[in-house]
Amino acid sequence: MSKLFESIKLGSLTLANRIVIAPMCQYSAEHGKATSWHHAHLGQLSFSGAGLLILEATAVEDVGRISPQDLGLWNDETEEAMASLVTSLRENSDIPLGIQLGHAGRKASCYAPWEGGTQISAKLGGWQTVAPSAVGFADTDNAPEAMSLERISALKQAFVDSAKRADKLGFDLIELHGAHGYLLHQFLSPLSNQRTDQYGGSLENRMRLLLEIYQELRQVFSANKPIGVRISATDWVPGGWDVEQSIELSKALEKLGCSYIHVSSGGLSTQQKIAVGPNYQVPFAQSIKQAVDIPVIAVGLITEPEQAEAIVSTGQADMIALARGVLYNPRWPWHAAAKLGAKVSAPKQYWRSEPHNVKGLFDVK
Repeated sequence: MSKLFESIKLGSLTLANRIVIAPMCQYSAEHGKATSWHHAHLGQLSFSGAGLLILEATAVEDVGRISPQDLGLWNDETEEAMASLVTSLRENSDIPLGIQLGHAGRKASCYAPWEGGTQISAKLGGWQTVAPSAVGFADTDNAPEAMSLERISALKQAFVDSAKRADKLGFDLIELHGAHGYLLHQFLSPLSNQRTDQYGGSLENRMRLLLEIYQELRQVFSANKPIGVRISATDWVPGGWDVEQSIELSKALEKLGCSYIHVSSGGLSTQQKIAVGPNYQVPFAQSIKQAVDIPVIAVGLITEPEQAEAIVSTGQADMIALARGVLYNPRWPWHAAAKLGAKVSAPKQYWRSEPHNVKGLFDVK
């Protein structure tokens, strides 16, 4: 029996298997509103047979967008567009749907990757970014505005408001984005957080904002629905955020009832030096899993079914997440089930596609 295709619970949500489709920015929204691209993109992924589909990083404020084309959920217009998207997905698939709520902080106001990804100047339609401290991401960036306590309070309310909208829309899960150098990660790392108040300095202070936001989301999102957190386990820069601090954060989140930890790395500093290769981030997930009892998701060049099976069957992580690999092969879970002798969910309209040599692949109900 394949461990990868065993069910697992995140809080009270049961997933059919341990394959997660990770949030992947599409830079294809209009003023924060989901477009036909999102219907097509997420529609095909909803047929993948994965246990969970998490929508891309969704900004809780307009100034929290990475690019002008980022998805958002901060007003009635963005909620209405998201409602149409969710309805479309629900009509054709029963895959559990999550949404990742985030804020880009000092990494906001940038062009889409295929347009260079650099910061957009105010004269060309960019906007003033915010951060824990007035320290830019790149040397060429305009300095972000250091957030006042009042501004931090407004940020927390923005996360709460977006979580309420997500709950009303029927999302099964929220993932709080504390990774990849975006705002909550900026508060965590001493490289970007140079504050001297209660949100800076000590590890306890640098973790404070993320933990406060988690607690506030937990109060407004339905109690029977899980909330997890994505983190970057390390900045890959000496003196920055690291695995030891990530373990302490994960322990603190576990005490607060967090449903899972989704472990990535990097994204905070242009000085990062990353040795990329198959499973290159899995050891971070393994270290955190050894320290907490809640589920841990591993990522990082996981491309082969046997590779994913080994990660979960040996206890390095409880689940694996796919991003670019599932864009390249949107039926990855089908192919993995065929390789590992497991069953997978598929739309009835596709049952006839089952190859003769893997009869019984589709979980026909």
